[in-house]
Amino acid sequence: MSRIIAIANQKGGVGKTTTAINLSSCLAEAGKKVLTIDLDPQGNMTSGLGVDKNELENTVYELMLDECSIKESMADTVVEGMKIIPSNVNLAGAEIELLGINEKEYILKNAVDYIRDDYDFIIIDCPPSLNMLTINAMTTADSVLVPIQCEYYALEGLSQLIHTIDLVQQRLNPNLIIDGVVFTMYDVRTNLSNQVVENVKENLDTKIYETLIPRNIRLAEAPSHGLPINMYDSKSAGTESYRMLAKEVMER
Repeated sequence: MSRIIAIANQKGGVGKTTTAINLSSCLAEAGKKVLTIDLDPQGNMTSGLGVDKNELENTVYELMLDECSIKESMADTVVEGMKIIPSNVNLAGAEIELLGINEKEYILKNAVDYIRDDYDFIIIDCPPSLNMLTINAMTTADSVLVPIQCEYYALEGLSQLIHTIDLVQQRLNPNLIIDGVVFTMYDVRTNLSNQVVENVKENLDTKIYETLIPRNIRLAEAPSHGLPINMYDSKSAGTESYRMLAKEVMER
C-alpha cells in the first residue's frame, strides 16, 4: 500500500525542499520504491536531485495540461531507482491556464492514481504558497508533513496552513490528515530553538516528529552539487537526521 505525502508550508525558507529531497532519498536508501513530484515552479527539488530543469521535454506542467502521460513526465534522478516528475519555471503559468478546466483541483490526483500502486512512497514538494498547485498536492496526498523552522516567527502562518488543510478535508479530500510537524534548522546552541519547539508543542494539537533537523553546512552545500545529503556526505549530522526522520515516517 503506497503512501503519498505532501510536504507543505506556505512560508518560504523553512527547509521544505531540503526535507522533500533528503527524506525521499533516505527512504529509497532504506529499500523503498519512491517517486518524487516537484510542484514548485522554482524547480529546486528537480535540480537538487541532479536533473537539469532547463533541458526537459516533459514536466509536471505538461502533465497537468494533459500534454503528456504520467510515465512520459518522469525523469531519472541521481538516486538509483528513484524517479521524479520534474518542474521548471513553465509551471508558474499553470494557475491561469487551469482556470477554465473542470475539477482542476483533482488533475494531479487523477494522473497519479494510475501509478500509485507502483511505489511505496510518493513525496510531493509544494510551492511556498496556498495556491491551486498546493491544493492539487493535498487532494492527491494521504497526509501533509509540515516543516517548521526553529525561529521566532515559526507559528506565524501555521494556523492558515492548518485552516487550508481543514478546508481540503471538508470539501475535496476527506481522508487527508496532518502527518506531523518536523523541526528544521535546529541549533542546539541557542535557547531560541528549544523555546520554539516547546511553544509549538504547547500550541499545536498535532503529531510532532521526534527527529530534529539541525542547522548543517553540508545540508546547505548538497543541492549545489545536485545531490541529496546522504550521497553528498553520508556521515554528516544532516544525513543522520534525515535517516532518522525516514525511519520515523516508515514506522507511522
